[in-house]
Amino acid sequence: MRYHPLLVALHWVSAVLVIATLFVGFGLLATTPNEAAGKIAILRWHMAGGMLILALTIIRLVVRWRSSKPAAAPTGNMLLDRLATPAHYGLYLLIVLMVATGYATGILAGLPAIVFANSGDPLPPSFAAYPTFTAHLLLALLLTTLIALHIAAALYHHLVLKDGLFRRMNFGRRS
Repeated sequence: MRYHPLLVALHWVSAVLVIATLFVGFGLLATTPNEAAGKIAILRWHMAGGMLILALTIIRLVVRWRSSKPAAAPTGNMLLDRLATPAHYGLYLLIVLMVATGYATGILAGLPAIVFANSGDPLPPSFAAYPTFTAHLLLALLLTTLIALHIAAALYHHLVLKDGLFRRMNFGRRS
């Protein structure tokens, strides 16, 4: 059995957006000084991406709760099997917390007016002064780690167990 087609589409779109937003955060925002001319444009993309990811995550949770889903895919290891469900919900939780801490940092730093309303005000000298930013960074590291483990687990199912797990999160007949 496969997951609902909407859930499949949301999974893959969300995966691309989350990875792209993490890349923008770690690769572009972290390396661009706040006084740089292009920083606001990068922040605009990052913040809008975070809001879109939150909306997609909420829709994913609703669809996941309301649609039938395949049975759990056992690994043959009781510990790994028990960790699968908390790890999946952990991804959802980390995404919501990432958006919450990013939103809180934005509010504290006055970013809505600077980034979206083009107020002309400068960005703060550093976001590190905000505890919510520190939490955002730590959550990003944790989310990146959990995503890497998620990908490793999927590859383990595909390459080692050869149990057809990828078919479940792909398009096609559900039965």
